[in-house]
Amino acid sequence: MQDPTQQFRLDGRVAIVTGASAGMGVVMAEGLAAAGARVVVTARRKERLDALCGRIEAGGGEALALACDVGRDDDVAALVDAALERFGGVDVLVNNAGFVEVVKAQDEPIDTFEAVLNVNLTGAFRCAQRVGRHMLERASGSIINVSSILGIVGSGQVPQASYAASKGGMINLTRELAAQWARKGVRVNSLAPAWFPTEMTDEMFADDNAQQWMASRTPMGRPGELHELVGPLLFLASDASSYVTGHTLAVDGGWTIV
Repeated sequence: MQDPTQQFRLDGRVAIVTGASAGMGVVMAEGLAAAGARVVVTARRKERLDALCGRIEAGGGEALALACDVGRDDDVAALVDAALERFGGVDVLVNNAGFVEVVKAQDEPIDTFEAVLNVNLTGAFRCAQRVGRHMLERASGSIINVSSILGIVGSGQVPQASYAASKGGMINLTRELAAQWARKGVRVNSLAPAWFPTEMTDEMFADDNAQQWMASRTPMGRPGELHELVGPLLFLASDASSYVTGHTLAVDGGWTIV
């Protein structure tokens, strides 16, 4: 039997990771590169992307940093064109870009709600559509949408209606794209992380009461560690999940089962 761990390798493949300037995006890009992928990292903060590329290349990988705001059509078009020009193809897309506004629903301005959806949900669709067209031509590809447990369940105690709506929409967008493209060789899945230490959760992780709340609500009794996202990501990106599409994989320590 062939070594089954080889299914998780991405040697020679090209992956785009959005929102790669911090937190989950950094760890995901580094994990894909460690598995052999050539990685295109993108976000709005170019200097951070350059530093990430430097670390990947120092480890023997290949990476390209491109500034992009996924909330803008022209930026996404330029991103995909540049990736295709440099590497000739895209095999994996990780839609990780996003932001959150913590505000009570009755007080959230409509323009704020729309801005969150434009980046988190419409931005993911912009990227999936552009990259998807290329993947459909090649009849091959894997798209991973980074949603959230708040796309599956509500929170209430951390009020963020626009974020929850965007992540819930991303999960059903995942299902719909998967259903449309499954017979054409393109798989679309979603990761739904729980609480991980990132820039977006800095305030929660700095607050003892918030940490106790996270631990008490999680069956495993703790928040996640960023490296724990890499295995699930590689599963969905690689041939290890060749018969998996339209699935949402919760990486949540059991948060959504209780």
